[in-house]
Amino acid sequence: MEPAFWQKRWADNQIGFHQARVNPFLQKYWPRLQLAPGSRVLVPLCGKSLDLAWLAGQGHRVLGVELSRQAVEAFFHEHGLEPQVVQQGAFEVWRSGDVELWCGDFFALRVEDLADCVALYDRAALIALPPHMRAQYMRLLLQALPAGDGLLLTLDYQQELLAGPPFSVADDEVRLGFAGWQVEALEEQEVIGESPKFQEAGVQSLVERVYRVQF
Repeated sequence: MEPAFWQKRWADNQIGFHQARVNPFLQKYWPRLQLAPGSRVLVPLCGKSLDLAWLAGQGHRVLGVELSRQAVEAFFHEHGLEPQVVQQGAFEVWRSGDVELWCGDFFALRVEDLADCVALYDRAALIALPPHMRAQYMRLLLQALPAGDGLLLTLDYQQELLAGPPFSVADDEVRLGFAGWQVEALEEQEVIGESPKFQEAGVQSLVERVYRVQF
């Protein structure tokens, strides 16, 4: 997707992907990772997610990466935080306490930027990208992240019935794309009943999966 697409979505407040609560899969499965206090967690394409504050509340240092400056600004405003803002390479870095949001193109990240990220939380990044960009995204993570642990959430449905985003990502694509990592499916849920947009398009099954990915 072109950057202008996401900028317009935020400008028009078309942000149905934003959840008004902390993700229940995150709360349920994150403790399994048993990360040390102070571990740095990468959250790609993070928006203004409440999950960022939740992760910081668990004692982690959070590195969120988000294209939309509007989303970054909204996160700090809605949490009553006064960030320090500095330019760092291709990114405008907003920092308050244990949360850093890097405003810019995720694909401009360098290996050294992620050198101390020992955890990954991806709720809405992989499914936000079309196939060719998903492959690029997974290659970047494989190349740049050191040893660590994380959670990945996906959606799986009949892509031909509805144009993404969110895009359908099948189980075999996850396992092939992250070959070399240990990928464990923790749970899957049928969520078509909670998704009028998909029902109206004729989609009969919408499966949400949560994976543990060890790298």
